[in-house]
Amino acid sequence: MSTEERRKKIMIKPLPEILDEFEDSIELANEAAKDARKAAEEARKAGEKAANEAARVAAEAITKVEETAKEALQLAKLLHLAVKDAIVAIEKRLPDKITTTEHIKEN
Repeated sequence: MSTEERRKKIMIKPLPEILDEFEDSIELANEAAKDARKAAEEARKAGEKAANEAARVAAEAITKVEETAKEALQLAKLLHLAVKDAIVAIEKRLPDKITTTEHIKEN
């Protein structure tokens, strides 16, 4: 609809009808704004819920990693002790002139 046609329509249409249409448009705009606010609030709540869930899952993963790291450290310490014991046992079997650490340095 051209600008000229709109002007003619305004001049021909009764003012109460124009005002009713104007009021209806305002009411529709208000409803749309309410719906938009509601949707924004729901999106905010969903975002918060997702963030909280992500934080919870991350905390659980961190706990599992910490537990695994502690177990790995304990196993490493046990392995270290076992290797030390093995070195002592090997040194006892070697001739008195050679020690395991000297043998390792030579090779």
